[in-house]
Amino acid sequence: MQQTTVPAAKQGREAARTAPLAGSAPKPEALKIEENLPLDAASSPEAEALRQEIIRVGRKLWERQYVDGNGGNISVRLGTRFVLCTPTMLSKGDLEPADICLSDLDGNILAGNRSRTSELLLHLEIYKANPRAQAVVHCHPPYATAFAVTGTTPPNGLISEYEIFIGPAAVAPYETPGTKAFAETVLPFVMDHNTILLTNHGIVCWADTVMHAEWLVEIFETCCKTYLLAKQIGKPLSIIPEGKIRQILALKRQLGFPDARINDLAIPAEGTSAELERLVEQVISRLEDRE
Repeated sequence: MQQTTVPAAKQGREAARTAPLAGSAPKPEALKIEENLPLDAASSPEAEALRQEIIRVGRKLWERQYVDGNGGNISVRLGTRFVLCTPTMLSKGDLEPADICLSDLDGNILAGNRSRTSELLLHLEIYKANPRAQAVVHCHPPYATAFAVTGTTPPNGLISEYEIFIGPAAVAPYETPGTKAFAETVLPFVMDHNTILLTNHGIVCWADTVMHAEWLVEIFETCCKTYLLAKQIGKPLSIIPEGKIRQILALKRQLGFPDARINDLAIPAEGTSAELERLVEQVISRLEDRE
């Protein structure tokens, strides 16, 4: 799987409409990365663009209070041999280009003056297990982490955006953060789930770009918060009808989004409505406008 070039927020809308949050065909410039030595790859225009994307997402995470202290980490593939990642012991709100490390898929730092995060091992396990994963964001948004503390996820069938972009989230068992055992907890889930809760810890999301992985964090956090607020109203929750869920799953299959339910349910080959497709475009537009 080759690196997907990350489009600028305003220029990437059409690309996001055609294949948002899913794998993409390799770009010619990504193929050139494979021929480079590590230091050349680290100083390439592609690497510089991805560093800027990591910095923007890091600041979004910090501004939204999805990370605290030096918590959270971000990575992205650079070709098939390299990964750019955030360092340890640095706030995601204070990242600069020189702080971003270049690593190989074994976690060896090949370029950069800072030590990598120990939780890069988690990212690398995702990349090795799922070639569609091009970028990974791990953080600790409070509502999502509250569910992680209970080892549960919000129920499905309540919010259409959540169903389209995420669907059922997985819950990985607890292990000591930073260890190989911790990194391997996501392996049973990473093919069919783009969003995984880490018990007593936080959340990890993968997508085709750093920006899209952060979107998944936002969508999941909003779903958790909305569900808890709705429960406080004291009225029965309105569930999306099963037939409408099947339409959403058909659309997800068309878009290439992961969802464990696609393998379990009989989904009509056709039937994705124009209304659902418009909804996807509206959600993408809204998220881009919040850059």
